[in-house]
Amino acid sequence: MPALAQPVERYPDPAVQVLDPSFNRYRLVLAGLERLWTGARWSEGPAWFGDQRCLIWSDIPNNRMLRWSESTGRVEVFRQPSNNSNGNTRDRQGRLVTCEHLTRRVTRTEHDGRITVIADRFDGKPLNSPNDVVVRSDDSIWFTDPPFGVLGFYEGEMAQPELPTNIYRVDGRSGQITVATGDIGRPNGLAFSPDESKLYVVEAAATPRVIRVFDVDGTTGRLANNRVFHQAKEGETPDGFRVDVDGNLWCGWGMGREKLDGVRILNKDGAPIGHIRLPERCANLAFGGRHRNRLFMPASKSLYAIYVNTQGVAGG
Repeated sequence: MPALAQPVERYPDPAVQVLDPSFNRYRLVLAGLERLWTGARWSEGPAWFGDQRCLIWSDIPNNRMLRWSESTGRVEVFRQPSNNSNGNTRDRQGRLVTCEHLTRRVTRTEHDGRITVIADRFDGKPLNSPNDVVVRSDDSIWFTDPPFGVLGFYEGEMAQPELPTNIYRVDGRSGQITVATGDIGRPNGLAFSPDESKLYVVEAAATPRVIRVFDVDGTTGRLANNRVFHQAKEGETPDGFRVDVDGNLWCGWGMGREKLDGVRILNKDGAPIGHIRLPERCANLAFGGRHRNRLFMPASKSLYAIYVNTQGVAGG
């Protein structure tokens, strides 16, 4: 399909809402929301490839990954079948790392296209359904493993979970898999702070959901001091998120009420400072573009984008 950019009738775009005056520095008054494409069934897991000037994301129920080209504005199928892929990211060597629901594993796509399995079992048992993934600067791979992909046949195949809903860490050198923490019920989106001293995680088992934060030991990678970073309110559903260079969290949001759909911006203290309203529920997002200042927002059936006055953390 061709690009479907929607013109903004006036600036500043009313879809970008200031909840606290501190957010004014991050919005561009001459930038508006664009719908780049539509035609997915449920969009998730975006990852930006600057060297290819493209965004890759998952259309989970359609069992495919899609690729939007910055140079042409067109969308094509990147991989199908995709094993009901969900979260995606890039490692520090520029390779695609993917969570797959159907095969219940985390994989890496090598530069020549080969698929390497990073993790599919722990303690002799199959993983539940890896959901979201990040790669730290020490090349360790961290991913969440809630049961969503095995609860039915829409985003995977029904199966009985055999493991707790852990967060796992894969050592960047040895490939050894360890449990980073088992203290989060159905962990979902995750991201590191700019200095990697903190790990933020969505606890999907909580109602309403909670974004929790851990301290990260810089030497061992161990997590400590589990605490609430942000308590969502009724109807608010934080999902995937990314962090900018100032430590703000840009969070996929919504589900409960139409006015909540979009992206909620939380400052480094966990306070809401801004909101980008979308006509669809946004599950995840990624910073991209040449300067990492364009926010890409796969939302339900569509792909949206907007330029902002900050940059996403490198490698995030």
